[in-house]
Amino acid sequence: MTIARKLQDYIDGAGIAYDTVAHHRTATTSQSAQAAHVPGSKLAKSVVVHHEMGYVLAVVPSTHRIELSTLQDVIDRRLGLASEEEVSSLFADCDIGAVPPIGSAYDVPVVLDESLGNVSDDVYFEGGDHKTLVHVSGPNFRSLMKDARIARFSHRA
Repeated sequence: MTIARKLQDYIDGAGIAYDTVAHHRTATTSQSAQAAHVPGSKLAKSVVVHHEMGYVLAVVPSTHRIELSTLQDVIDRRLGLASEEEVSSLFADCDIGAVPPIGSAYDVPVVLDESLGNVSDDVYFEGGDHKTLVHVSGPNFRSLMKDARIARFSHRA
């Protein structure tokens, strides 16, 4: 029940209270929500996209799908999904598919879907492996996401 070192250092450095929720190994954030017995709407899912100038971390609830064309309009750049190699180089201490939404810990800009932008309830997110979720309060999640751009670019799956 550990979280990625960079993520832990960043959260601890920000003085944010959190705990972890262990669950059996899963392959998707939806499965993680089920395994950890948390609502999918409270589990932040991270998707790494690339453009000609770099990368962006798009963060939505695990119950939502990203509308890539809408996200392209928001960012005003042509976007594509980052490859596993690109994700591995950006998030070297994380497993593929278990990228935390806290882009600031990895110097990656974040675009946060507005459905998570003003949550008052608890939020959960991947801790860097496929067996641990990080749990924070809504206000603490907003503090961790203070540098994120907030926009609408997803819909319920």
